[in-house]
Amino acid sequence: MRYANMVPGIFRKRPNRFIAHVEIGGQMQVVHVKNTGRCRELLVPGALVWCQHSDNPARKTQYDLIAVKKGERLINMDSQAPNAAAREWLAGGGLGEIKNLRPETVHGDSRFDFSFTLDGKPCFLEVKGVTLENDGVCAFPDAPTERGTKHLRGLAEAARQGYGAYVLFVIQMEDVKYLHPNDKTDPSFGTALREAAASGVQILAVTCQVTADEMKISGSVPVHLEGE
Repeated sequence: MRYANMVPGIFRKRPNRFIAHVEIGGQMQVVHVKNTGRCRELLVPGALVWCQHSDNPARKTQYDLIAVKKGERLINMDSQAPNAAAREWLAGGGLGEIKNLRPETVHGDSRFDFSFTLDGKPCFLEVKGVTLENDGVCAFPDAPTERGTKHLRGLAEAARQGYGAYVLFVIQMEDVKYLHPNDKTDPSFGTALREAAASGVQILAVTCQVTADEMKISGSVPVHLEGE
């Protein structure tokens, strides 16, 4: 996916989950943060960030915070980007020749990000964006997620019913080693992920090429279900 009207800035502070103060062109701006996660290891004072400018007069802020430089890595932290990148990847043959690709599909008491048909089998896929990284090792989630655990249990049930079921961890950066469930932060999610895998859910992790104005899936890494 691509972004237009991108400008660099310097992150100063984050008063709450939804906004940040960013210095852009020598002026302090209130910027919408498109990721309500903690992101404490990313949004540190003085960090170089990239923001998207909007001319929409109805908006409360003129900018959205999209990406941040962490060391030598540029990390996309737009929580909407993983689904957009996953859709492009699926449509481009990431899992093979799929048919009937649809977003936001309800099955049982769950709503999954995508449904499609692969080799004649109806399938569901849930996307999880990943921004938490340490020494090239990524973890998910960065905060407890009851919703994420519910999705995993729904996928496990779908797999037991004979559907194809997938979790796609979209790592919003490149050059990482592997991904593991963040059991220290959310042990319930880790347990549910391992149970989902045992039930036949395919657990996948992909990396992304990230620039100031683009993010696209570019490779894959292993998922270590046993943890770090």
